[in-house]
Amino acid sequence: MANRFVTLKDILAARERLQGISRRTTLEPAEFFSQMTGSTVFLKLENLQKTGSFKLRGAYNKIASLGKDAGKGVVAASAGNHAQGVALASSQASIPATIVMPEGAPITKVERTRSYGANVVLAGQGYDDAFRRAREIQRETGAVFVHAFDDPLVIAGQGTIGLELLEDLPEVEAVLVPIGGGGLISGIACAIKEQRPQVQMIGVEASGAPCMLEACRIGKAHELASAQTIADGIAVRQVGDLTFEMVQHYVDQIVTVDDEEIAWAILMLLESAKLVVEGAGAVGIAALLHKKCDLYGKKVAVILSGGNIDVNVISIIIERGLVKAGRYLRLRTIVTDKPGSLQKLLSALATGGANVISITHDRIKPNVPLKQAEVEISLETRNAGHVEEIVRSLEQMGYVLEILK
Repeated sequence: MANRFVTLKDILAARERLQGISRRTTLEPAEFFSQMTGSTVFLKLENLQKTGSFKLRGAYNKIASLGKDAGKGVVAASAGNHAQGVALASSQASIPATIVMPEGAPITKVERTRSYGANVVLAGQGYDDAFRRAREIQRETGAVFVHAFDDPLVIAGQGTIGLELLEDLPEVEAVLVPIGGGGLISGIACAIKEQRPQVQMIGVEASGAPCMLEACRIGKAHELASAQTIADGIAVRQVGDLTFEMVQHYVDQIVTVDDEEIAWAILMLLESAKLVVEGAGAVGIAALLHKKCDLYGKKVAVILSGGNIDVNVISIIIERGLVKAGRYLRLRTIVTDKPGSLQKLLSALATGGANVISITHDRIKPNVPLKQAEVEISLETRNAGHVEEIVRSLEQMGYVLEILK
């Protein structure tokens, strides 16, 4: 199958191999996002797939097809999700696996990959560095290389998502799919376009790693100087030759979203849909929410490709998102160091309807004048207008405020 287009027949064969291995994930209607966007939105929940992402599909399809070629094991490079897919697929096939991951890969992804029995090697600052080291290991050991995206068997495995989607929603009009190296959208687009060519296929990249958009612009796969985004699962500097050709053939449009838009989408999915989705998995919703493409009135499926996000990242995104929405306020001010001064400030906040989350009162800081105290307060607020009311009221009372970001 090397170096040729994936066909619908290949994807159907992959579905047979994946019986009992991968989950048939649900396609859920999303009323909240439908109301926000004017589209009829459905979410394909690959964040609830085994290993937390779609990657198991392609990895298993590849490894299950190796036969005697797998005698010296497999090696792969991954920022985390492909690593877990290869590790689990290899363990089920009793094949040793070595996975090279970037040194900055999320700890949860590294540990889960090891938990499936793989040997994890940390190398480089991103996927592309890890890829080069994995190729070196392949040459040294003779192991089979399991590419994260530019492999027909891997692409065919990912394409099984498209089969499920069409069966669950035959009337779908547009599909939003994350793009890193292009394996996911290549498989899904092939599965859908070969059966329903009128369906609009839209790829979504992080603006900090627009490798497919750049390749389409110049007409060939091209390595970006950098790939910087919170969506580590799609932080790829160069697409594959095969995926580039398939995207050109099947994909109608590619759009980009920035990190702030991705973070907002993660927060909206968490709060409104009760779904934990990583940055790469949230780019489709980010594109929809920020109207990157005209899909008003259409039935739209969004692929939530993975849910393997570090809890520390979630906490930062939640805090920043609440600040942006005017639902969280941190401020610093100076009060007179005498009885009743702090109570006066707190009473003003209570009157304004703000809820105190935490407070720090410090009168011994070197930069705080004698007989005064510095107060830092974290507040729960209703919205941006409420924040403005509180700040204006305190300033009218004579407080000099510093809003903390």
